[in-house]
Amino acid sequence: MERTVYINGEYVSESEAKISVFDRGFLFADAVYEVTAVLEGLLIDNHGHLERLERSCRELGIKLPVTSEELTEIQKTLIEKNSLIEGGVYLQLTRGCEGDRDFSYSDDIEPTLVLFTQERALINSSYAQKGIKILSMDDLRWKRRDIKTTSLLPACLAKQLAKQSGCDDVWLIENGLITEGGSSNAYIVTADDKVVTRPLSNDILHGITRASLLQLAKDFDIEIEEREFTIEEAYEAKEAFVSSATTFIWPVVSIDGKTIGSGKPGSLATKLRDIYIKMAIDTAR
Repeated sequence: MERTVYINGEYVSESEAKISVFDRGFLFADAVYEVTAVLEGLLIDNHGHLERLERSCRELGIKLPVTSEELTEIQKTLIEKNSLIEGGVYLQLTRGCEGDRDFSYSDDIEPTLVLFTQERALINSSYAQKGIKILSMDDLRWKRRDIKTTSLLPACLAKQLAKQSGCDDVWLIENGLITEGGSSNAYIVTADDKVVTRPLSNDILHGITRASLLQLAKDFDIEIEEREFTIEEAYEAKEAFVSSATTFIWPVVSIDGKTIGSGKPGSLATKLRDIYIKMAIDTAR
């Protein structure tokens, strides 16, 4: 069966879901997006995602045509129409379409809003169970990574290179310091069990899962250090892991061919993942 997709106020089958070839999201990647995880048919951490969407829109001057409450109802309707139990809801908002291709645009341009669901195994993920292999490389992205835009070509190319190299993902490096993963925030665990992750700035995405994990760590007396760290420090870490909306936490078992810790998912990453999933479901009910 075809999925039902939402486009600008209408629910249509995926084969009928179309936007103009002159849409600025298509021509210029002039668009922002969010992905909210779904567990047991429930939206996970959705409030944070919609708040970040509003921030991205303010930063870029893109109109948000519906309220957060209306967006939540659209998401829930898609979950119901597509009988989604586990996976995610993808949301993309472009600046819109205004005549022919032109770099400039008017202030009254109407945006394009698209949402669709994706079915995916999130809890019983093989990557969570066995861990992932990371390849490090230079961070070639623009300087406003705190805005969740669809300008993802550098990340796509980096992830593809990692895949071709026998790895699962990338960690990006700028000025000798880890910024983040290809689509995730990056963490290491020191020998004395401190969780280290880069502090928030324009250099990294302000991860919604990251915020929840740091609060959980504090609640369970796990010490956090928000500071920059080098790839060399990561090589020597007791554990390493990544977080994002649809991975929750995936342990990192090797970086650039160097084994991290025992080479198996670490106990602290595993504990945080289990706590987060339970908390997320309980909160969403």
